[in-house]
Amino acid sequence: MDDKEKIVDDLLARSIALVLPSKDELKKALLSGEKLRIYSGYDATAPKLHLGHSTNFILLEKLRRLGHEIVVLFGNFTARIGDPSDKTAARVRLNEEEVEKNIGTWKEQVSPILNFDDSENPARIVRNADWLSKLTFEDVINLSSNFTVQQMLERDMFQARLKEEKPIYLHEFFYPLMQGYDSVHLNVDVEIGGTDQTFNMLMGRTLQRKYHNKEKFVISTTLLTNPTTGKKLMSKSEGGYIALNDNPRDMFGKTMSLPDETIIQMFVDCTFVPLSEIGEFEKAMDLGNVNPRDLKMRLAEEITRIYHGDSKAWAARDDFNAAFRDRGIPQNIPEFSCNSGTLFIDIATEAKLVSSRSEYKRLVGEGGVSFGEAKIDDFATVVGRDGVFKIGKHKFIKIVLK
Repeated sequence: MDDKEKIVDDLLARSIALVLPSKDELKKALLSGEKLRIYSGYDATAPKLHLGHSTNFILLEKLRRLGHEIVVLFGNFTARIGDPSDKTAARVRLNEEEVEKNIGTWKEQVSPILNFDDSENPARIVRNADWLSKLTFEDVINLSSNFTVQQMLERDMFQARLKEEKPIYLHEFFYPLMQGYDSVHLNVDVEIGGTDQTFNMLMGRTLQRKYHNKEKFVISTTLLTNPTTGKKLMSKSEGGYIALNDNPRDMFGKTMSLPDETIIQMFVDCTFVPLSEIGEFEKAMDLGNVNPRDLKMRLAEEITRIYHGDSKAWAARDDFNAAFRDRGIPQNIPEFSCNSGTLFIDIATEAKLVSSRSEYKRLVGEGGVSFGEAKIDDFATVVGRDGVFKIGKHKFIKIVLK
């Protein structure tokens, strides 16, 4: 077995739930010497990408290094419609301005993983409004004639809505058609998406067969979930995710806050650490030969290093140790200047330590807000001296009075 085959075997054994028509056929295609066109699409429904997306971007980068053509699609048209996948109610539709604002820094967020600047084989970005906005009503009718309403209604979330007598809007049937047509327009050989996208990707497979007489490969990747509870770890729409552009301290701290039972999956899906090494981690955990906290430190360092480099990852680790393990305060925390008598709730919102005043009030109620050594338990508390203001587990600022 040569090195290239070992690389392919490794990537096919990692983070992949399903391959159609089969892993064996995909392996042959990847090793055939033909340059495959491989794409993965993302709707611009939020301004931040998160670690759940990194699973696909890591896979795309490995395939790019093997010499295949990589296309990343930013869904600036489909985002205005809304993907009904895994939704028990219709999505709120976005306008063009909202979508473009969301896309703003996406390339910069993905660039630490996926190489868009390689001189020989760079990944490239496309936007589906460039072709979907030009389709005529006749084109849409022709596309829709390839599928039946019964096929659409087979989807679990539509069945759930029918059972609960919730509305299913006609435009929701067109979303998988549009995603399917992306494959046709780009004439791709492979599409990569999460397991929640399998139905939509299969629509594209049908259309590729119809329009290009081509059997497109579909790769469904695993979603980040807690293996014990089944709860999603990362979700743009459901909150509570680690963003790709989080600052090093937040990225490290949020990773350390993940449940112990998620450590191995996070290593597999969100890092470049070899599977053989991850297997040793898992064995050590099962035998009780390692403290899960120590492995989580390694995980947090690996993830932070990918997006911010070695030195910032090490600094984030040292700050975390100072703040939590050694019960100290991180070095180089940002300063905030204000007048004496300013409400702490105003400081928290202006400094963006919380997303809203209601979040601040919730954290105060949970005992998660302090100034110096004292807990803040009153929403009307004001600052009267210099000191360190702490929100939650890993957000600090140094307040300096004017």
